[in-house]
Formats: sequence, C-alpha cells, structure tokens
Amino acid sequence: MSKTTSDSEPLLQSSDPDPDPPPFDPTQPSVPISYPIKSLEELKSRSYFDSFHYPFNKASVPLPSGSLPNRPRMLVCHDMAGGYGDDKWVQGGSNAEAFAIWHWYLMDVFVYFSHSLVTLPPRCWTDTAHRHGVKVLGTFITESEEGRVICDTLLSTKESSQLYAERLTELAVALGFDGWLINIEVKLDLVQIPNLIEFISHLTQSMHSSISGSLVIWYDSVTTEGKLEWQDQLNQKNKPFFDICDGIFVNYTWKEDYPRLSGAVAGDRKFDVYMGIDVFGRGAYGGGQWNTSYALDLLKKEDVSAAIFAPGWIYETKQPPDFQTANNHWWALLEKSWGISQHYPRVLPFYSNFDQGHGHHFYVDGEQVLDTPWNNISSQGFQPFLKYIDGCTADPIQVFIDFKEASYSGGSNITFKGNLKDDAQFTTRLFQGELLLGDSPLYFAYSVKSVKNSLLGLALEFVSEVNERKSVLLAPQEVNQSSSKFGRVVLTRQLRKPGTEWFIQESSISMSGYKLTEIGVVCYKSKPQFRDSRLESKPDDPDENSTQGPEEFKAVLGHISIKTSEQNLYFPPSASWLVEGQHIKWTPATDESKTLSVKIIWKLKNGNDSTFSSYNIYAENTPDKVPGAEKKFLGVALLEAYYVADLVVPSGISSIKFIIQVCGSDGSSQKLEDSPYFELAASEGQLIVHLS
Repeated sequence: MSKTTSDSEPLLQSSDPDPDPPPFDPTQPSVPISYPIKSLEELKSRSYFDSFHYPFNKASVPLPSGSLPNRPRMLVCHDMAGGYGDDKWVQGGSNAEAFAIWHWYLMDVFVYFSHSLVTLPPRCWTDTAHRHGVKVLGTFITESEEGRVICDTLLSTKESSQLYAERLTELAVALGFDGWLINIEVKLDLVQIPNLIEFISHLTQSMHSSISGSLVIWYDSVTTEGKLEWQDQLNQKNKPFFDICDGIFVNYTWKEDYPRLSGAVAGDRKFDVYMGIDVFGRGAYGGGQWNTSYALDLLKKEDVSAAIFAPGWIYETKQPPDFQTANNHWWALLEKSWGISQHYPRVLPFYSNFDQGHGHHFYVDGEQVLDTPWNNISSQGFQPFLKYIDGCTADPIQVFIDFKEASYSGGSNITFKGNLKDDAQFTTRLFQGELLLGDSPLYFAYSVKSVKNSLLGLALEFVSEVNERKSVLLAPQEVNQSSSKFGRVVLTRQLRKPGTEWFIQESSISMSGYKLTEIGVVCYKSKPQFRDSRLESKPDDPDENSTQGPEEFKAVLGHISIKTSEQNLYFPPSASWLVEGQHIKWTPATDESKTLSVKIIWKLKNGNDSTFSSYNIYAENTPDKVPGAEKKFLGVALLEAYYVADLVVPSGISSIKFIIQVCGSDGSSQKLEDSPYFELAASEGQLIVHLS
C-alpha cells in the first residue's frame, strides 16, 4: 500500500503540473483545496473569507442530531501524516490508495488535527462524518516558541481573547463543522490565565449560541498555574478549564487508576472526560497499536469516554497484509471492546452504494463513466457494519468490499463469495438501524449480479414498542428452511437494468409502529425448478462460469435503497436552472490544443435552495466536422459549484458543454439529456456562452 502524499494530483488536473509552481495565492482561481490558517493575523483579518477556495469548503451535509448521548463516547482524532494530504483536494484526487476512515458507526466525535494554528477540517471529512451522525471538530493549537508569541497576543487582554474566540466561531458556522479542540501546549505566565479562561468560556458560549449541539473540548496540557505539565487525568490543575467547556481530552500517558480518579472528579460529567489513547503507543496504557483495545476495556469498565489519537498508524506504518484488511481488523478489535455508537438507517430516504470514497473506476446506475484511479471522501456512502472475519473462520462465505468488480454506483460494492450447499443459507449483518416506521409502506430496492444459481435476499429485523420482534425476508425466491428463521417471506420483483449485468430487486412492506433495527443479507441457492439462465449475470471473469463447482457461490450487492414512495424523485428540467461560468481562462498548448479553466455555478431560477444531494459533472466536446460528441466524466460536486482546471481541448473542437447531472438522496439521478448545462463555443478565439 503506497503512502499518502500531499502532492498527489487532483482528478481534474489533466495537464502536467508546473515543476516549479508560484507561491500559493488563495485569492486566485485554482484547483480548490482545503488548508489551515497559520497566523493570528490571518485569523483576525478574516482573509480566509476572501479566498477563492472558501465557498468550495462549505460542508453540504448537515448533522442529523444535536446533543451527544448520555453514555461513554468514542472520540477519534485524525492526526494523519501532518494533515492536508490527499484529503485536501476538495473535488477529489487521483490516489486510489488514499487514506480513509469508514468505521463511522463506532464513533461519536471526529477531530481533524494538524500542527497549524487553526486546523480547518477538509470539507470531505465533515460531509461524510455528518452523514453518519458524527460531530466534527477543528483544532486550535499553540506550541513551541512561536506558540508562546501567539499566546502573548491572543491573551493580551480580555477583549483580544473574546475577539479570537468569535473568529473561531465564525469559521465553524461558515464552514459547517461542530466545534473545536483547544490545545494550548506552551508555558504561560500566571497573569495570562484569567484571559485564557475568558477565551475558552467565550468560545464555548459563542459556539453554543451559534450552533446547536456544538462542542469545545480542552486538551490536557497547560495547567491553571501556567505550567506546561500534562496531568494525564482530570484534577484540580485542569478542572477549571473543564468546568467552562464541553469536555477534556486527557493526555495519553495515564496510569491504570487515572480513569477512575478522573471520573470521580468529573462527577455527573464523567462522560465528558475523554481519556487519550495514542495508537502509535507512545506511553499509552496497553501500548496502543494492536493492543489499543486493552485501554478501551479499562475505560469501558470505569465508565468514562475514550479519545483515539492517530488511527492513521495502520496506514503510515503499512501494517500487513494491506491497508484494507489491517484497518478492518484493527477497528473490529475496537468494536469488540467498545460496541457500536451510531445506528442507521434512522431517516428516509436511505441509500448506500457502500462506496469508501476511493477506487479504480466509477459507475453511475450500472454504467462505467471513469476507468482511472480516484479518491474523494465526500463520495462515501453509508458504510456497512460488516463483521471482520480472520483467516481461520469457518464461515462458508467471504464478505468484503470489492474495488475490482464492476460497481453499480461509485467505485465499490459488496461481494459474497465461497461455497454453499443447495439447501444451506448464510446470513450476515449489513446495517443496524433505528428507523421508526409510520403508516406508509417501505419500498426497498437493491441491485445484484451473480453467477450460476447464487441469490441474495435482505433479512429485516423489526421491534415494536412492547418489544415484540419480527423477522422478514425479502428475496427473489423462497429460501429452503426459511420458515424457521423468518416470520414472513416477501418475494421481490426482479428487473434487469438495461445495458448492464445488474438485476434490480424491488419490494414493499408495511410495519406501522415498528422500528427497523437491522438489515442483513441472506446468501442462498435457487431451487432447481426455478433455475433460469435469464436470471444470471455474466461474471467479469470469463472463466468463472466454467470453473464454478456445484457448491460455489458468488453474488455482488451494488446498492440498497429504502424510501416511502415507489415514485421516482422529480428533477426540475434543464430550463429551470440558471448556470453560469466564471473565471474563464484559455491557455494555448504546444500541439495546437489548448486548456480551459472555468468555475461553473448553478442555482434554481425560482430562487429556492436546492435539496439535491450531489451532482455528477461531465464535459462533452463537439467536433467541428465529425458528427457526434465525446463525453468525459470529471467528478462529483456536493454543492452548486465546480472548478474545471486545465481541461485539455484538442484542436478541431467547436464547443464544450459541461453537463450537471442532478442526483437525489435516494440514489436516483437525472437523465443526462434533461440535465442543466453550460456551453462554451470557441471560433477564432471568440467565446459564445450558451446557458441551459
């Protein structure tokens, strides 16, 4: 697994980068990036809001819930190779092996960390964490001699403390994240402590008044005496800071009895004590690394919260056999110790294509639109609760996220592969939800492709208000011995997706007053009398059918959708949108071609805010003389703007049309011919703008 770097090319940068680029000027148009604020002068002046990149960094996915649960919580602090690596490219990059986190259901709070003064979380982390119900914090840190100078200005007066607290609040509100981790890791003069108290208190109050459910968490570093002495526990030397904010991130070199002592000091706020665990193991209880769960076991016993620091250890140290396997193994150990923190689905519509935000191809509705490596954490779908099984498992079926097999949507899918006898079945967990059902029926759809007689069904678990449990199976055919496991079997309607290998399974069910608590997948074989070659997909491997034995099983799950109406989402026609191009720049190239850079923005003409979840962006070149047009997929936008950088336009092209395919939260997408667009026509250097 290759190590992530901060200079991987973004997906759209189709020309070679300048080997000696000019200094970064945030006010000038360029490939949108996320970046930190490095000085108090930048923070005070609000210059970030004048940046070309600022609008692209606004999170587009709101947090679905407010306050934290009243139980021990899991905080995860990113700290990956200094931050702002492959994740800094707002519109995505080209590293299919980029670092990512996908076990969101195990955490409550995510902190993006770097050693810059003001670490602003890249939008991709905020969007994806919010989608899964996880709060996101930025980091304000002062360290070393430079940090001491910064604190002299920050804490010079009560008014200065309030000013910078308000600047931090303004950034969180504007960018859509949920709060701050404050780490004053320098020695202070005793006379500065009152203004430090004012800074923390004012920041907490201004955040709470501006963002419901926001958090300000203090890091265990400087004490109330101004000494830089990590206490490794909550005590009287740092409790005054804890008392005026939402929690404390305790330094990770604590001893065995410190969680119990800290909980006692916190009293009824013991869940606001986050005991740090350094995954690299630098003095951490239990040694971190593969023994991280040892510390979690103790924290669970003492009924306080946990703060996992630097889970990127797995990626940075290249743990064998590969990042995907090692990461799933490591997080499975944490789940076994700590349990699950998030549940979904919780609201409708619910859609997941199981995408992890990186891959070697990209598909839309079963059609491949990209065949090159890419990464974009914003594109993560709801992540399945797949159980990690080591190599010694006796399970007959392997279940894994597959990046090689053709996808239905995005860059991955779930593959089920192994051996299964004709009368056997295999069931595994997919999601654990908290979806309260009303009178409207639920409409399920899921895409499958399989070989031979391999079939997939959905196992649904429901519970009523009086704790009555019901199990329902949605499946294309009856399952052998299913009556003993499922109280009800609902047969699906099966439709082939035209032009693809995918079958869409559709069904509906009414369970008014019940709560959907689990979605699983059932693998089974079709009965001999129902076997029909028309219901089988051809595998990507042409030899797979010929080599498959009588007990072999392979099926691929492409997506799952749940909604309250079987009607497709309404997409406003192209004429309903106003699409504009800004910062248009043509640059001559060496072979009679040229490159085009342009910022495309769009909005509904009626002035209403768009409620659509994302937009697929295409460029279509129309030749001068040869009939037909060539369409190229550029990327995905989660807000109503996209920057096309250095797009190569060959000679002989009469016009370029940028198509904005509107996508709904239920996974549906607008037909390309009905989608809004922006068109540029070039004739002897003259530009003609056509608006949709």
